[in-house]
Formats: sequence, C-alpha cells, structure tokens
Amino acid sequence: MLLSLLIWLPVLGAALIGFWPQNLSEQWVKRLALIVSTVLVGQTVWVISQFDLSQSGFQMREILDWIEPLGLSYHLGVDGLSLPLVVLNSLLTWIAIYSSPAKTIRPRLYYVLVLLVNTGVTGAFLAQNLLLFFLFYEVELIPLYLLIAVWGGSKRGYAATKFLIYTAVSGILILAGFLGLTWLGHASSFDYEAVQTVVSTLPLVLQVLLLGVLILGFGIKTPLVPLHTWLPDAYVEASPPIAILLGGVLAKLGTYGLFRFGLGLLPEAWKSIAPLLAVWAVVIVMYGALAAIAQHDIKRMVAYSSIGHMGYVLLGGAALTELSIVGAVSQMVAHGFILALLFYLVGIIETKVGTRELSALNGLMSPVRGLPLVSALLVLGGMASAGIPGLVGFIAEFLVFQGSYAVFSWQTLLCVVGTGFTAVYFVILLNRTCFGRLDSALAYYPKVVWSERFPALLLAVAILFLGVQPYWLVHWSEPTTAAMAQMAAAYETAPNLMSVKAVAQSFTDLTNRDSLSTNL
Repeated sequence: MLLSLLIWLPVLGAALIGFWPQNLSEQWVKRLALIVSTVLVGQTVWVISQFDLSQSGFQMREILDWIEPLGLSYHLGVDGLSLPLVVLNSLLTWIAIYSSPAKTIRPRLYYVLVLLVNTGVTGAFLAQNLLLFFLFYEVELIPLYLLIAVWGGSKRGYAATKFLIYTAVSGILILAGFLGLTWLGHASSFDYEAVQTVVSTLPLVLQVLLLGVLILGFGIKTPLVPLHTWLPDAYVEASPPIAILLGGVLAKLGTYGLFRFGLGLLPEAWKSIAPLLAVWAVVIVMYGALAAIAQHDIKRMVAYSSIGHMGYVLLGGAALTELSIVGAVSQMVAHGFILALLFYLVGIIETKVGTRELSALNGLMSPVRGLPLVSALLVLGGMASAGIPGLVGFIAEFLVFQGSYAVFSWQTLLCVVGTGFTAVYFVILLNRTCFGRLDSALAYYPKVVWSERFPALLLAVAILFLGVQPYWLVHWSEPTTAAMAQMAAAYETAPNLMSVKAVAQSFTDLTNRDSLSTNL
C-alpha cells in the first residue's frame, strides 16, 4: 500500500485540519499541514528506496476492482516516468506550505485545498486505469480554482475563471480520447495495459485522430502555444506558493499525459506526426523566449519563460531516441525546480520591495540596503534556466539536443538558438533588478530572515547538486525511457498521411469493422 499512502495521506491530513472540533490558530493550522507534508516527503523517500532500477515496467502495483461494468479499477503503479514527478510534487507541496504567509485568510480552507491538489496530482501520476487517471486529473481543478480566486491578486477572478474554463475543456478532450481508444479498440476495460494491447489494431488515420484529441487536451494543461493563454494570467495572479504548484507541478500533468498516453499508447501515430511535433516545439521555444523579453513584470516574464521550456520537452519526445526521451523527462524535473525557485524569489522581492515592475527595481544586489542573497539566488535561477553548464537546466537541455539532433537537425539548432534568447531575457531581468544604483529615497529594504531563505536555499542546492551529479537525475528514468524509445523504433516509417488514397483506404477499413456503429 505504499502508493496508496502517497495519495490518501494528504486527504487524511486535509480531513484532520478541516474537521478539527476546536478552533485552531493560523499558526497551528500551518503546523499541521506542514507535518502532513513532511510525512508525505518521508513516504516518498521510502518509495524511492523500494524502487528497482533494473525494471522498465510498472512496480509496486495495487489492483482493486471497483466498478467492473464501466471497466474502472483502482489500479496504481510507478515507473521511471512517474517516479521523478511524484518526488517533485511531494517536495514542492512541502515548499508551498512552508512558504505560505503566516497570516492567511481562511487558513483551514487554504491548507485543505493545497493538500487536495497534491492528492489529485499524485493520483494522476500513479493511476494505471484511464478513467482513474481522469478522475484524479479533475480532482485538482476546483481546489486550484479556489486557491487562485480567493487568495490571488487583483484580477484573480478573471484569471481563475479562465483557468477553470481551459482546464475543463482539457478534461473533456482527454475523456473523449480515452473513450475513443477503449471503445473503438474493443478493450476489455480502461486499464492501461488492456487498452495498449488493442489500439494497434486501429487504422493509422484513426490513431492519429485520437492522438490529436489527446494532444489538444494535454496541450492545454502543459500548455503548448497557442493553447497557453490561460497561463500568464493564472501564474501572475496566483500567490507565490500557488504559482510554485501551478508552474512546478501542474504543467507536468500535461507533459506526463503526452508521454504516457500519447507516445505510450499510440507510438505508431506519434511517430507519423513527429516532424510536425518538432516544428511545433520550435515555435513554442521561440514564442516563449521572445514574449518573455517583451515583459515589464518580472513574474509575467518568468511565466512566459515557462512556456518556452515546454518546447524542449516536446522536441525530446518527437525525436524518439533514448537520449532525447530521458532528456525530456529530466527537463520536466529541472523545469519544476528552477521555476519554483524563480517564483519564490519573485514573491520575496514583491513582499520586501512592493513592486514587480522592472522599471522600478534596481540595485537589489546592494550588500547593505538591498537583498543580496535573494539577488544572488536569482542570478543562479536565471543561469539554470538559460542552461549554463554545472546547473540542472544544462544537463536536461543538453540531453534533449544531443538526442534530437540526429533526427531533427535544423529544429534542434533553432531550439539551441532559443536558449540564447532565454539568456537575453534573464540578462535583462538581472541587469535591471540586481545591479545599478539603489534609489536613496527607498532607504533600507526589510531584511530577509533565515526562515524565508530556507526554501530558496533548498531549491538552489537541488539545482546545483543535480547539475554537478546528473546521474541522480537521469538514472531513475533510463530503463523506462529506453523501453519507450525501443517501442517506437519497432514501427517502420509511417505512410504519408496526406495521401488521399491512403486516407480513403484507412476510412474504408474503419467502416468495415464489426460493431463500429454500436460502439459509436
């Protein structure tokens, strides 16, 4: 029951906080939430210790029949794709709770919602039944909506509503794709392996259509350009701890879904549209970098940089080599740590200085009156995001580029150019905020106490350690990602799907299938 504990421990903690019979002070509510999240991190470490690196498939399985007529079962499992993301989710949840303000309105509701978000995300990463994944995928929707709408910025209502609409559409598309895969493939249930064994019998054109539905659904959550317009508003209006969860964890649900259910279930269809995905990755990288350069709000700049980095993940998945796929998984984890550090530091700057506008910030590196440690860590986060060697961002991007160049050379080169644009907007950010002369009219900024520094230092250590010792980042995923690459390599080059004759023949084969009309 190791995996079930990861899912249901936060629910028990949320119930304890929400239904505690006596009044609790804000301090005690936060302490209880922090205790629960600390135990959760310890449980995650225990799962890591039981993980067998020699296996590429699912481990620590838990299977319980639930609603058999619907094909819904409580089926959990963890492999090299999901384990790093589960660890990331547990750690960033702890940081989000630790860094939440001591004085928070409706503290019970706030921490209950944060713990429920953790349950939804972890459950989605571990679910091995398509309907179970969908249920956990939807669990985090309402809690995150409320966390933005109640504790967000001045435009929180608009941002939260936009997030809710986009995420609801994402869920509808994903459910439609899952139903299509299961019903049209005549799978015996919605279990992942049951669906995986039958979808290869579907005509290639139909596989591509279903894959397109899944890509749109998960692309909204990632988000991929042009499905990204909810992201800047949600990230900017969310409080810093919730922005950490949104950027560091929630976006990984989208990329995880693309790899698990797109590439994992439909490798032949994925391979047939891989050139289009590689071009799409270039567009995402370039757009995210150029949009970030144009921003004047440092939080919005970090938000747009997040969009660009998702392009590297898509490029690695499109190349379908062992190196590129393990690089894409590493990029998910690296992006989570880097973005969490940047959002946390931006939150400190806004609290101490009172603004996020580049035009009003300068001289924060001043050792006497500024925020020297915060500025130094901001430089570290910017360097990691720009892919400077020795930091975790470099090894993730290098693996993607090294593995993708042989397959998509010019797309990879353009993405490398995109890393140069990443360096440009972070140089702009650091030059305007950390350096220059501090305005004497501002006197002294409030000091950053050690309790406020701790989360940033913890993330900085992780970024440095994984950059110097990348083995601890990649070896968890290598067996699983190698198996995914070998599975895709088993398919020959797909036929030209733009051929009218090929499309007509595929649909002729489809309409001749027995009981298709009944399934539809």
